[in-house]
Order: sequence, then structure tokens, then C-alpha cells
Amino acid sequence: MTAPPVPPTPAIYRTTIRHVRTAPLRNAFRYRSYSWLVDVDHLPSLPRVLAPLAGFASADHLGDLQWSLRQNVDAFLAAHGIDLEGGKVLLLTNARVFGYVFNPLSVFWCHDAHGRPVCVIAEVHNTYGERHCYLLRPDERGNARAAKEFYVSPFNDVDGEYRMRLPTPDAALRIAISLERPGQPPFVASVVGERRDATALEVVRAALTVPLAPLRVAAQIRWQGIRLWARGLPVRPRPAHRRQETV
Repeated sequence: MTAPPVPPTPAIYRTTIRHVRTAPLRNAFRYRSYSWLVDVDHLPSLPRVLAPLAGFASADHLGDLQWSLRQNVDAFLAAHGIDLEGGKVLLLTNARVFGYVFNPLSVFWCHDAHGRPVCVIAEVHNTYGERHCYLLRPDERGNARAAKEFYVSPFNDVDGEYRMRLPTPDAALRIAISLERPGQPPFVASVVGERRDATALEVVRAALTVPLAPLRVAAQIRWQGIRLWARGLPVRPRPAHRRQETV
């Protein structure tokens, strides 16, 4: 069976992000942003005048700060018995904008040396500066499941299971995540967007359309948390977090 073509990089996806909570309080919101799709072996390097609008660093993701992003991905996979043998790894992420970045979700699509999909790493960050990586084995349609193992929201910290749809982006980006909680309706988040080639002009357009995008994402999440707290939704205590790299 021939592997589907790996989409070219780098690319920018202009996105709409939507969150829907229906219980115990209803809260739904959406906002615009944009994400980068990059090859971890060939991270974009912009001209000096545009460099503040998009920076990429291994320190923003899993692993050892002294290693490259590729080395950290390979080490994480090796700990789970996976060797890509040099295959491509595509990353959907927010870039640093004027030195700041916040990535609620980054997704690594991992391929073997023949271009065949092997696995997906869903890397989740919370607003406390913590992160957790879920190793997934999606089916042909990009569907996967994972038990919830990480404190993301002070209002969601209950046992549950994530149902994710993470197909490899092409002309369109279509990501959906549903947190299934015992005895409650699911909490649903989605990211949809259209691909643009990451030309210098598109970098400027994206930055002007959604100025300071990572900061706006972080502010939006915190503002929604304040609203839920003000409406009386109880805050659940945050447990001590242990980095996966130290386990």
C-alpha cells in the first residue's frame, strides 16, 4: 500500500478555534488564530526583519533543553519502543511572536523512512507552564483515544478519556478533541483552518490579522476561566506535576 504524500512545509493555517462546555454550566466561545506546520528537521528561519514574528525553539516543546527538537522527539519515541529510522516528523504549533509563545496543543505527525504514518504525539500545555505528551496510534481516519493524564483546566480535572480526531493537515486543517467525562456531557474543542504557503507576505498578513497571536490565546483562556469562576463553577486543586522526562 502506497503511503499518502507528506504535505510540504512550512505552511501557515489561518484557524478558528472553538470550545464548547455544556455542564454543569454552558460556556461556548471561539476565536481566530493561526498555526505553523513545519518539518522538525528544517525549522523555518525568517529574514531578520521578520524574525520577531515567528521563532521556533526546542525549549518550547518536549525533552532536554540542550537537544534539538528532532533529538527530543526521537528520544521520546525510543522510550516507547519506536524508531522512525529517519522518517519525517511534521509539527503543528504556534511560533514565538516577539519572544512569547503559548501552545495549548502541539501535534507531531511521525512517519517512517518510507513516508508511512507511524504515530502521533499530542503535546498539551496548561497555563501553569506544565506539559504532557500523549503517544497516539490513530486509525486511517485520524481517530484516536487516550486516558486523561494531565491537569489542564481547574474546572475540568476529573477522570475521563479523550477522543481525538487528528488527520494529517493538507489543504485544510480539521482537528477535534472531546473529553468524555463520567456522568457528564463531553467538553469539546476544535481547530479548523485553511493552508497558506509560508511566504514572507503571508507571515506579515497573519501577524496583522491576529496580532500577538500566542499572547491572545493565553489571554482568551484565562479570561474564560475568570468568567467560569465568577459564575460559581468550583475550582479543583492542581496536583503536583512530574515531568515525563524524569519518570
